Amino acid sequence: MNGVWFDPNHWAWLPGTVFGCLVGLWGTLAGVFGPRGQARSLVVGFGLLLLAAAAVLLVAALIALRGGQPYGVWFALLLPGAQGVLILGPLFPLVLKRYRQAEERRMQAEDFQQSTT
Repeated sequence: MNGVWFDPNHWAWLPGTVFGCLVGLWGTLAGVFGPRGQARSLVVGFGLLLLAAAAVLLVAALIALRGGQPYGVWFALLLPGAQGVLILGPLFPLVLKRYRQAEERRMQAEDFQQSTT
């Protein structure tokens, strides 16, 4: 690899900060809309996008490490990538479960409403 990818003294904070803010936003959306069964495509799509971005960051970090990039470069990519894969991966099925539970509650309410009329 020719040269350093970016100046770690000035830009190493950026991947983790941006990724962390986006994951926090996703968690808020999932926590608000998941139990209500609303905005499923937004929450699931955004979660998949973040999971894919974490995997890309992780692969980029491994390529940077293998390519001899300085510590500040590969670690700035590795930390959000690894945390994203290790945290979002197990949380994603839980969010899907909340949507399934909300759908089941909605169907039970419809059945109850039909049986009382």
